[in-house]
Amino acid sequence: MIKIKKNDKVKVIQGKDKGRVGKVLRISPAKEAVFVEGANIIKRHTRSKAQNKPGGIIKKEGPINISNVKLVCPGCGKDTRVGFEIKDDNEKVRVCKSCGQQI
Repeated sequence: MIKIKKNDKVKVIQGKDKGRVGKVLRISPAKEAVFVEGANIIKRHTRSKAQNKPGGIIKKEGPINISNVKLVCPGCGKDTRVGFEIKDDNEKVRVCKSCGQQI
């Protein structure tokens, strides 16, 4: 079960970008990977496709395993684990394990 969603603020807890905080750009559930803004920057060497699109070296975010990031709670500002609660109207919501606030 994926507890992190697109546009969440996360902190990298493992790897070369340990400690970096950024926004989740996209998620790959099949590979259990997230793409975090400004973390795990890789370089792609591209060939020019047309005259108006020159080739060169492009820097972009690479995948990070979802187990190597932690969600940053918008309420308390700490990196935290995520839990779930079922509300009265049978709606399942994400909850911060540190402060108990709904995410």
